[in-house]
Amino acid sequence: MINTTINLYKNAYAGLSRKMWLLAIVMLINRSGTIVLAFMTLYCTHIGYTMQQGGWVVAIYGMGSLAGAFAGGKISDRFGFYYTQFFSLLCGGILFIVLGQMKSYSAICICTFFLSFVNESFRPANATAIAFYSDAKSRTQSFSLVRLAINLGWGIGSAIGGILASINYHLLFWVDGTTNIIAAFLLLALLPKITLAQQKQVAKQKVKINIAASPYKDKTFLIFIGLQVLFATCFFQLFTTVPLYFKVGLQLNEFLIGIVMSLNGILIALVEMVIVFKLEGRRPYLVLMSYGSIVMAISFLILDIPFFHGFLIASLFMLFMTFAEMMAMPFMSSYYIARSTDDNRGQYAALYTMAWSAAQVIGSSTGTQIVEAIGFFNLWLIVAGVSFAGAAGYRYLYKQNVNPILAAN
Repeated sequence: MINTTINLYKNAYAGLSRKMWLLAIVMLINRSGTIVLAFMTLYCTHIGYTMQQGGWVVAIYGMGSLAGAFAGGKISDRFGFYYTQFFSLLCGGILFIVLGQMKSYSAICICTFFLSFVNESFRPANATAIAFYSDAKSRTQSFSLVRLAINLGWGIGSAIGGILASINYHLLFWVDGTTNIIAAFLLLALLPKITLAQQKQVAKQKVKINIAASPYKDKTFLIFIGLQVLFATCFFQLFTTVPLYFKVGLQLNEFLIGIVMSLNGILIALVEMVIVFKLEGRRPYLVLMSYGSIVMAISFLILDIPFFHGFLIASLFMLFMTFAEMMAMPFMSSYYIARSTDDNRGQYAALYTMAWSAAQVIGSSTGTQIVEAIGFFNLWLIVAGVSFAGAAGYRYLYKQNVNPILAAN
């Protein structure tokens, strides 16, 4: 039994390139300090602003992300993913520290927008880098490895964030900024320089699946993006209304909130690669996304269960939410990468990232307003309903997908 388990983990991590491991290390360092966003609504209420104002700050972060993702995709295709990642990490780190010094609400909002613009321009370039360092066979594994690093860092960061927030909220910004800057220079130190010419030369040697010349002409992809907005709108409650509910509704302190939030990253670090290894090729990607959406709906319904201890409810919610992530999100990246070519991959990645950014705006602004109007109980019912609708949408898109290559995935 033990040998079988060991071999399963070995197989799950086999076939990944050295450069992918190095990129994952950079992401682990970076995300171990990613703690500001998870505590942003709590921070705003802590310094005297309302819950709704805190929700709008996170929504503004999403607006900046939307613009940053679009710009990042264009810049990555135009100048290459290598330096796009570096400057995004470096400048984002500086802006995190600057944001922590802002006092007025307008200054916080303006700084948050520019921070997210710079910070989120990293994502399309990073997606292009993952595709560059991997082949079609190991692509989902490679995306999952980076997700593992991100979520392990998220788990570490959330636990640290809970401790820091209980001491002084401003420490969050210094730690987040510093780890961003460290990650930027680690990128230069660990990964060899890749010029745009080298990037395109390797691209020409790879097999392409030419679906459309532009993501804006790929109708199936555009429907998929719409479904991503639904999925991510629900998911982003994890960073806005969920921490507030843990504190206000379940009566958990910042330390316990940090512990519960860290469970997400820890579980993903322990089992996601194995789950991806077992599911890859056995179910179509869109079907797996549908399953993940259903489990996410169940996770929000758990928050409406009465008569249980707050920490137990919070932990059970996080368990289901994490399995929803692991069932759906690794395959989302592989799905859109398969629809792109090496010449337009940055634009596909940008539109994909923009969908998540738009959802962050919608989820952050509407979630807190719904709570103000009709309470947390009804919010969780609404979010669960949207998740079920998204699951039905993925199934519909799968049935409508006639492309033989993508239908197999």
